[in-house]
Amino acid sequence: MVERRFSVAERRALLVGRHHLAGGASGPDQVADAVIALHATDPASVYLAVLARSHPATLADISDALYERRSLVRWMAMRRTLFAFPVADIPRIQSAVSTPLAAALRRQLLSRLRRNGSDPAIGDPNGWLAGVEADVEQSLRTSGPATGARLASAVPALRTTILPGAPSEGPQNITSPLLTVMGTEGRIVRGNPTGAWTSRHHDWEPANRWWPEGLPQLDPLESQRILTRRWLERFGPATFEDLQWWTGWNKTTVRQALANLPIAEVDLHGHPGIALSDYVAVAAEAAPTAALLPSLDPTSMGWKNRGWYLSVEPSLIFDSAGNIGPTIWWAGEIVGSWAVAAGGDVRTAIVADRGTEAAAAVQAAAALLQNRLAGTVVTPAIRTPLERSLT
Repeated sequence: MVERRFSVAERRALLVGRHHLAGGASGPDQVADAVIALHATDPASVYLAVLARSHPATLADISDALYERRSLVRWMAMRRTLFAFPVADIPRIQSAVSTPLAAALRRQLLSRLRRNGSDPAIGDPNGWLAGVEADVEQSLRTSGPATGARLASAVPALRTTILPGAPSEGPQNITSPLLTVMGTEGRIVRGNPTGAWTSRHHDWEPANRWWPEGLPQLDPLESQRILTRRWLERFGPATFEDLQWWTGWNKTTVRQALANLPIAEVDLHGHPGIALSDYVAVAAEAAPTAALLPSLDPTSMGWKNRGWYLSVEPSLIFDSAGNIGPTIWWAGEIVGSWAVAAGGDVRTAIVADRGTEAAAAVQAAAALLQNRLAGTVVTPAIRTPLERSLT
């Protein structure tokens, strides 16, 4: 039985308020908590996502949260994606998502080694990997944080090449996939960048620098239930498919996570959805607001079904793999895209015309962002046709 009906306008208003698209968040910690985690595949997106939601925040504040106070940490989790999480949430995320993901990544790496072979050749891939991992951890403990390249110098076995398994494949150095597995297992942690805040290179650190007593071991099913509830509080009402897509779980795991939660069936403007029956979703009255969100933003990537907040032809703002680029939001809907030109100017393109008020607000948001970037040219990891047209 349907307990409540939600209109598109209600869902958009909820999105704007919960995700701080009016810019009222106090800083990076509140922003990350509001959306559970910030997409960090592109390091610049973490900064831009916070700037869009917290007008008081500065680039220095965000760097401080990531690398000085260490209240946020980059971690591989849902959908094999790198996120920046509140550090206090990592034990729960590790239990709910990262541990099973790490097991899958390890199986894939071992399978490739056994199937394709390596140069130099190795005998027992499982035992060999264990020895290399022990050497990596020992190097980080004795020599301190290091990039993957420096670790490969200290641990020459990391230079081992996985041979191509098909004509379409190329040889791959084992360094990156093995360090990714170790990071996903919670044994090593992505630390300081090696360049500017936009840099995609970083040091690795031993996990005990963050958790001297080790990561707490939590119950996986309970962790999945808690993560599901948090997602519904921040992204619900939504569909079962939205939740499954966001978590990257199979249907059985999603059903288990929902089983002990107070779930209500709802109508999402003509489509079946779910919501927490004990969590009142009330959209606060607020004036329309403009926001410039980066590529792979957690709001833009929060649902599988995006039609209710998408007012732009998808081919203009998505790449060929289905990843979203920079977007302009007005009153909870995507109306265009933006880019930083070579001279540091923030340029905008509104495709869905929403009137002079919207256009003025978008220009004001662009001017604010340009001032805060102070000349930094940010090239998104996801280049899309509309964004490219602006540069």
